[in-house]
Amino acid sequence: MMNILILAGGLSPEREVSLSSASKIAKSLIKQGNKVCIADICCNIKDVKQICFTNKSDEIKTYAVNGTAPKAIEICEKENEIGENVMEACKTADFVFIALHGGIGENGKLQAVFDLNGIKYTGSGYDGCMLAMDKNISKMIACAHQIKTAKWSMNTKAASLSFPCVVKPANCGSSIGVAMVNNGDELASAIRLAEPYDNAVLIEEKIEGREFSVGILDDKPLPVIEIKPKSGFYDYKNKYQADLTQEVCPADISANLSDRLQQTALKMHRLLHLSCYSRIDFMVDKKEDIYFIEANALPGMTPASLLPQEAAAAGISYECLCEKIAESAFGHKRIYKS
Repeated sequence: MMNILILAGGLSPEREVSLSSASKIAKSLIKQGNKVCIADICCNIKDVKQICFTNKSDEIKTYAVNGTAPKAIEICEKENEIGENVMEACKTADFVFIALHGGIGENGKLQAVFDLNGIKYTGSGYDGCMLAMDKNISKMIACAHQIKTAKWSMNTKAASLSFPCVVKPANCGSSIGVAMVNNGDELASAIRLAEPYDNAVLIEEKIEGREFSVGILDDKPLPVIEIKPKSGFYDYKNKYQADLTQEVCPADISANLSDRLQQTALKMHRLLHLSCYSRIDFMVDKKEDIYFIEANALPGMTPASLLPQEAAAAGISYECLCEKIAESAFGHKRIYKS
C-alpha cells in the first residue's frame, strides 16, 4: 500500500477535465489497495499535517465536465500557480500522480520544480512536456524529421495561409479556443477567441480527411482510434459530452495505414522526449497521407477520454493503465530515442 497524492485542478482552462481525470484515477488507485489524496495545485494548504490519505472510494468526489469551455478570465480566482505548502504536501506522499491538463502541469514547469525538490512523479520529464505542449515547436520538430504537418503561421495579424484554416492557442489543449475559419472576418474573430488563452496563436491550413489518435504506453503504440464527431469538429463539447462523438477503436482502416500511424506516433513520442505515456493526434487525407496535429504529454483520463479506450482495446484495463503510469514515478522516465 502506498500513499499517493494526485495533483489536479489548477489555473489551466482544462481545470474541470483535470478534476474529472483525478477522480477516476483516485478510485482506480484505491481499488488497487492504495491510499490517495487529491490536491488542487493552486489552492493553499494551511497545515500539511492535516493532509488525509484515504482508501475509501465513497470519499472521492466525482466531477463532470461541462459542455462549455471556461473563459480564460473565469478559470480561478487564485493568484498563484502553486498554492502555499503544496510542495510540502507532495513530499509527504510516496509519489505524485500528475492528473493536471494544460498549464503548469503540462508545460514542464511543474516537472522541473519536482526535479529540483527530489519529488517522484508520473509521466514525462520537464523537457518532453515543454516540447509537446508548444504546438509551434512540436510542428517544427516534425518538419525537421520529414513528418508531414499542416502548413502554419504564427503571424496573427496577417496569416499567409489560404482558407479554410484552423486557429488555436499554441499552448492549450482540449480544443479550447479553437475555431474553424472560412474567411477574413471569421479569422479576426477566431484570433480574438484564442488570444485570451495564450499570447501565441497558431493558424494552420485545414486538412480535410479523417481524424485519428494513437496512444503510446511504455514506448509501445496502442491500437489506433478514429474520432467521428456527429456534428462540427472535435471541440470541447464534443470531446466531453456523452453521445456527441463516435470513437472507433481499433479504427476501421487497413493494416498498412494503422501501422504507419502507430510508427509515426511512436517516432513523435520519442522525438519530443516523452516517456511512459502520451497521445499523438493526426489527420489523414483522401490520399492516406498522414499529418501530425499535436502531442499530449498528459492525455485525459476521464470517462470519455481516448487513451483509456485505446488501452482497453489492447486488453489493458483502466486499473492496469493507472498502475503502469504509477510505475513511471520510480524509473523509466527518460527515454530519448529517435
